[in-house]
Amino acid sequence: MLDANLTAQLQAYLEKVTQPIEIVASLDDSEKSLELNELLEEISALSDRISLVRRDDNERKPSFAINRVGSDIGVRFAGIPMGHEFTSLVLALLQVGGHPSRTAADVIEQIRHLDGDYRFETYFSLSCQNCPDVVQALNLMSVLNPKIQHVAIDGALYQG
Repeated sequence: MLDANLTAQLQAYLEKVTQPIEIVASLDDSEKSLELNELLEEISALSDRISLVRRDDNERKPSFAINRVGSDIGVRFAGIPMGHEFTSLVLALLQVGGHPSRTAADVIEQIRHLDGDYRFETYFSLSCQNCPDVVQALNLMSVLNPKIQHVAIDGALYQG
């Protein structure tokens, strides 16, 4: 699914992962699930710190979670984050994997100290140029604060 150039770039980024990551796939027999599984297998093959498991336990199929092993840190994508959202996927892998964000320290502290439980579901379009900013901000918030959960949903795949 990824061309050789993109695979090489992604592998270089994944060298920055310091914490073990588990990608948890929830798939069915659809063509999109097959595509997503192929992408996830390619990603997990690029780093020994990334494992791929299939649980099929999420109501949205295809979807997957990126979780830091041994913690409650993670994000979820429902759909296949390609196009403009591929950067969001790469940043999620890095941030869940322990690579620090470049966000200002005072903003990071504000996010860490947010009180209350929050669950965000955002719908994105693979051709939207503004969607990645929203997805990446909410993903970072869910990595920094375990009381915040975020699911980025492909609006074309989940139109209902």
